[in-house]
Parts: sequence; structure tokens; C-alpha cells
Amino acid sequence: MAYSRLRRTSDQRKALLRDLVTDIIIYEKITTTESKALELKKLADKMVSLAKDGSLAARRSAASFVRLEPIDETKKVDAVQKLFNVIGPRYATRTGGYTRIIKTVPRRGDAAPMAIIEFV
Repeated sequence: MAYSRLRRTSDQRKALLRDLVTDIIIYEKITTTESKALELKKLADKMVSLAKDGSLAARRSAASFVRLEPIDETKKVDAVQKLFNVIGPRYATRTGGYTRIIKTVPRRGDAAPMAIIEFV
């Protein structure tokens, strides 16, 4: 899939998008620049589609992209488990459009256009 370059090399871009996808799964709402949010929307929707499938192959595919970050230390739950156990069943009847982008005020300092991306 072709992504926007985001002024980064391919390995930096992949690491950035992996972190953003993991963060939106954990927190379900993050603030970032508009260009990063547009790229994140594609990947987040893809991860939710994998979670809706729920097969072992889909779980392995999602686990290969989403970072292994624990959400809750006491329950030993990580981002992939939350994706498949909480987010996937939430959108079982929905056919697409799992995230929304809300534009906000420009960032102080460099006036970069900012946006909030969240699950619907």
C-alpha cells in the first residue's frame, strides 16, 4: 500500500505509523497532525477489519504490525488483545468508517495543522 512519505525514511515512517496505530488502539483517541491522522486512518480501519474477522491469520497479521505494549499490568492485557476482544466486537455490524478525524487549531510554535483522530 502506498503511504504519504511524511518527510521520513521508510523505516522511520513504518515505526511512526506502528506507534500511532498502537496508541489509538490503547487510548481510542489521540491528537496528531492532519497528515499523520490521514495515514493513520487507513491503517486503523484495516486493523479493525482484521479484528472483526477474528481468525488466527488475522490475529497474527495484526500482531505483526501492532506493538506489544501492555495496557493494564494487573490483567496482563496488551493492545492486540484489546483490539480483538473489545474493538472488533464493537464494530461487528458496521461495514466501514471506524475512525473519524476532527480538525483542531494549529499547533503553537510551528502552526502545523492539528487533528484529533478517534474511533466512532
